[in-house]
Amino acid sequence: MKLCVVTSNPNKAREIRSYFKDLIEVVHVCLDCPEQRHEDVGEIAKEKASYAFSQVKEPLIVDDTAFYIDALSGFPGPYAAYVFNKLGNEGILKLLEGEEDRKAHFETAIAYADSSGIRVFRGTISGTLVEPRGKKGFGYDPIFEYEGKTLAEFSVDEKSRISHRARALADLREWLQACRPGD
Repeated sequence: MKLCVVTSNPNKAREIRSYFKDLIEVVHVCLDCPEQRHEDVGEIAKEKASYAFSQVKEPLIVDDTAFYIDALSGFPGPYAAYVFNKLGNEGILKLLEGEEDRKAHFETAIAYADSSGIRVFRGTISGTLVEPRGKKGFGYDPIFEYEGKTLAEFSVDEKSRISHRARALADLREWLQACRPGD
């Protein structure tokens, strides 16, 4: 089976390819999908998947990720990419100056689309925000610590086993294997 990963982010495509390397062929399709505003990343992912499938017409996945910071009442939430592009990690840490509560979590929703419809798989990871460490990863990875290491300190293979995206992919993988046991 071939699975298209529709994203303009090659880092995401690389993580997903690493995750599925022993199961299916993963092909990166660089396509910007219109992104609806919604508080639920699952709904955003569904809309992106619907658009992507209308263009690609092959089994595919898209994802959307939210980043919730407890001390900031869940900000930036589903606007994580926009806020990162505007503020970066330095800006997020500046917003947290003087805050003792550094808890945060990511939630990823992966929407799988094929000719029979769209199905959403979710994954979360909780951690703590710290000063930047590590050279791997992307986005908020250098400031998000999980079990003593930032996500930027994990290798791609390690991260593809523990991340929010990995947890959503695990549910997708289980479903794909159940639906397509011969693949």
